[in-house]
Parts: sequence; C-alpha cells; structure tokens
Amino acid sequence: MAYLFDTDALSEAMRRAPNPIYRAWLATVPRQQQYASAVSIGELFQGAYRSERRDALLARIDDWVLPAVTVLPFDVGTARVFGEIQAQLESRGISPGDADVQIAATAIRHGLALVTGNVRHHARVPGLTLERVLADARRLNQPR
Repeated sequence: MAYLFDTDALSEAMRRAPNPIYRAWLATVPRQQQYASAVSIGELFQGAYRSERRDALLARIDDWVLPAVTVLPFDVGTARVFGEIQAQLESRGISPGDADVQIAATAIRHGLALVTGNVRHHARVPGLTLERVLADARRLNQPR
C-alpha cells in the first residue's frame, strides 16, 4: 500500500517530538510508498512563512519533508477528480475546504490511501481510502 500524507500528517512528522506511535508506523513505510500533494506542501510553506520560527520550519521542509516524499502535482487529471468530488459533496449540502478536497482528489487519482489525523474532514469524500494511524495514535496518547 502506498500513502499520500495530508498536511497534518506531514506537520506531525516535522515536530520536535512526533507522536511515538505514528513515528514508529512511519518508519515501516518504504520511501517509495510515501507521497504528498503539492497542495499540502504549499500549506506547509504557508505555515512556515507565517511563523516566528520561519527559517527553522523552512529548513525542516527542505531537509526533512521534501527528501522523504514524492510530491504529486495538482494537474488536469486531479482537477477533474476534484471537480467531481466537490460537485457530489455540494449536492449533499457539504462544503469542505478546497484544499481538503484537492488533497483527497490527489489520493484518489493516484490510488493512494490518505494518512490524516483529520478523519472527520475526509470521511465524507466518496471513494477515498483513509489510513487512520495518526488519528488513532493521537487518541491513544491523550491523557485520560
């Protein structure tokens, strides 16, 4: 199975102390099975440029994230999938953010499971396979 990492999954991996359950799972996924959408990379850059720790975050993106994943473009084929998903969701009265649907469309277009901690944002997308390891890891690590 190959995976597309949602923005929050990439951000978690960039943390100084990532969730240990997620980190252990991530270590089992071969490099050639790790993908990210250009949309997620853009969101990471946006966050870095807004941060007081801009230079450190930009360095982490360049040094840790980009070498670890294959970045998939938001191309015409993915745009078609995006349009279809967005129309289906809107017909059901659901208005998710464009970036979430663009990322989901990238996963669907390339036959990848989406790794996300924001399962609620993506669970309504028809045809999307979710990998819930990050969401489950966060739930297990919450203090009771």
